[in-house]
Amino acid sequence: MAKIIELFNHKGGVSKTTTTFHIAWKLSQQSKKVLLVDGDPQCNLTGMFLGEVFDEYYENDSTKLMNIKDAVSMAFSGRPQPITAIDCPAHIKNSNLFIIPGHMDLSEYDSSLSLALNSNNAIVTLQNLPGAFYELIQKCCEKYGIEYVFIDMNPGLSAINQTFFIYADAFIVPTNPDPFSVMALKTLKKILPKWKKWAIQGRELFADSSYPLPVCDMKLIGVIIQRFNVRNHKAAQPYIGKIEEIKNCIEGDFSEELAKNDMIFDIDCLIQNGLITNRTLGEIPEFGALIQKANEAMLPVFALTKADMGTVGNVYDSMEEKRKLFDEIYDTIVKVIMELV
Repeated sequence: MAKIIELFNHKGGVSKTTTTFHIAWKLSQQSKKVLLVDGDPQCNLTGMFLGEVFDEYYENDSTKLMNIKDAVSMAFSGRPQPITAIDCPAHIKNSNLFIIPGHMDLSEYDSSLSLALNSNNAIVTLQNLPGAFYELIQKCCEKYGIEYVFIDMNPGLSAINQTFFIYADAFIVPTNPDPFSVMALKTLKKILPKWKKWAIQGRELFADSSYPLPVCDMKLIGVIIQRFNVRNHKAAQPYIGKIEEIKNCIEGDFSEELAKNDMIFDIDCLIQNGLITNRTLGEIPEFGALIQKANEAMLPVFALTKADMGTVGNVYDSMEEKRKLFDEIYDTIVKVIMELV
């Protein structure tokens, strides 16, 4: 079965979508078939994936219903029709990378899901909802031989996000060094164990539904700290304190609380072999000029070629140095994922 990995933080502005795309692409370079699932109504991941054909995809009669909302609509409307795999677009430049496109009205399902999650299965008409998205994902994985799935969620603690989270075999917390990041981690260390406890109960409550809930671990791999400026190849002075504060929180109270609920991977072997030094998987500075080039080329920054960058001389040398840095960072993150998941 495909492994489901999620980058989740209810705090916005942490480059969750961009990082999800980059990690999935890097993993697909290891000859792995990877499925992206756009669970954010903003559909930024779908836009990044489809590029210029984004509008056409939702207007064309042959593809406009091939998205995460319409693909499970039968469960939410109570129609006696099974959920089946959709035709998932493959990336135009990467045949190992697929997507279940998002939908801007996905949040319409949030109220129904909230009722389902809090009804203890007392309302029969809602019993098929919590497992509906998982059924779609699994059907698509079977259709395309997918080995890894990445679900992109919206920033928030909605019922939809809780539903996606309880499908996760593993998760990564992306964050950035600003005053609210540690505050967000303190909230997550309370909420995520509650979601896991609900999932354990929910598996039994919804065992007889058409779409049972999966048995998965929901374990933390680590944190990614990003969106900061650098000076002399190090984080600029205004960010250093916040970066250390995030690391201390992750290594301390955050990890301890998750460990109590069996929600954290043992990374001692990875530390011993020198792959990582702690639960910080990577410190990713701002992409700078590379991100515009990457968006234009529909590529992650580390996959840009000299032709994609369109520069020469010292400017190219500087951009290539940064590209190699990002390539190394994401390479390490993917190695950790493949070792643990």
